[in-house]
Amino acid sequence: MPGRQATATRPQDDADADSGPHGLVDRTLAVIELLAQNAHGLPLFEIAERLQIPRSATHRLLASLIEHSYVRQERAHGAYMLTAKIASLGFMLLAGSGVTDLAQPILDRLARDTQELVRLAVRDDDRLTFVAKAQGSPQGLRYDPDMGQVARLSCSSSGIAWLSCLGDAEALAIVERQGYGSTREYGPRAPQSKTAFLRILRAARKLGYSVTMQTYSPWMAAMAAPVRRADTGEVTGTITVAGPHLRLTEKRMHECAPLLLEAADELSRTAVNLTSFVGRRATVFGN
Repeated sequence: MPGRQATATRPQDDADADSGPHGLVDRTLAVIELLAQNAHGLPLFEIAERLQIPRSATHRLLASLIEHSYVRQERAHGAYMLTAKIASLGFMLLAGSGVTDLAQPILDRLARDTQELVRLAVRDDDRLTFVAKAQGSPQGLRYDPDMGQVARLSCSSSGIAWLSCLGDAEALAIVERQGYGSTREYGPRAPQSKTAFLRILRAARKLGYSVTMQTYSPWMAAMAAPVRRADTGEVTGTITVAGPHLRLTEKRMHECAPLLLEAADELSRTAVNLTSFVGRRATVFGN
């Protein structure tokens, strides 16, 4: 009709989805992170729906990632999945840092002595990412998670071990930025409040290592100690011993504490270059 201004329209699915990440880099990283969490792949519509990105934009991103060999499609109109290129870059980074060469013998020894899973996490700004492990349990029930996981700081032994080296206010600020791990997703004893978290944090600070029972998963117990720079004392990572709580009891964890602390000290004194992962944010030590 004359006088009425024409308005452009777009498909409803694109309009509804366009509340997700907007920048090209943000969207690309969101796609990569989602596919990393779903190793068997996801169809286009599910990627778009989960990330709230228009399907047309999602398709363009995936096509570009395929062109650069970061993503492949299982078949025509099939699921999209990451290639090994991302993992290859990660291994290159770890190899260049010296983590895999110098830390692995220490992890292997601690795993053998405790007969449980041992993991090394590195600190990257406000995150702890698991980068190496050694399985010490010869048989029976094993806890054997994938590498590359980012620790939930509020309820993981590794997160509590690191944050116990900070003041209460700074530790709480970091946890609240990431969010508390819920008891539905993690363990039934995962702290859900500042008071509960600070109670666990202060116990770890007093011991010099953390001890957790059923906070990260319903059946798991773990203990962890910070790994520091020998020259400055800055925390660069953590070393963790974890296993089924029926076998790795609290009493047994305290008995294993000297072995854990010895391994953490050795990692701190070696030339393992964990500092290359640590962000530039200032770290404050204290009670």
